[in-house]
Amino acid sequence: MDSLFDDLKRMNKRQFLYQVLSFGMIVSSALMIWKGLMVVTGSESPIVVVLSGSMEPAFHRGDLLFLTNYDQDPIRVGEIVVFKVEGRDIPIVHRVLKLHERENGTVKFLTKGDNNSVDDRGLYAPGQLWLTKKDIVGRARGLLPYVGMVTIYMNEYPKVKYMLLAGLAGYVLIHRE
Repeated sequence: MDSLFDDLKRMNKRQFLYQVLSFGMIVSSALMIWKGLMVVTGSESPIVVVLSGSMEPAFHRGDLLFLTNYDQDPIRVGEIVVFKVEGRDIPIVHRVLKLHERENGTVKFLTKGDNNSVDDRGLYAPGQLWLTKKDIVGRARGLLPYVGMVTIYMNEYPKVKYMLLAGLAGYVLIHRE
């Protein structure tokens, strides 16, 4: 730990400013990649982590899902969608159980977790019986198994998140190349 502070003391202001700018470039690059994925996929959240076991055996807790949400692509029964409910911040990953199509072209959806015994009407906003296209964040198009466990651990144990971020920031600021 002393060598870390010794490295900091030996840096002049120009080197330190360069390291801060490098860290800023890393953060802004990550944000640009995220925004680019949003444009390409048509989804406000192109990547999500499965947070519960409600979709087992199709998806497990910690699976990382890749989503798309193209307007011209109709949603079908059996597809796995990610939706947000009014009053809840965290999106839900479940399968489309039923479609309700009207003559005027509007479509409503009923969802259910594969591992749940009842449909999702109990999860929807009070008085809401069906989801609409505006509730859909995206459709599952691919997955990386268990990669999202890092995110779950960081949310369940905030100290781990802060230690990881502090370590990363310290490395970027002190590492000279």
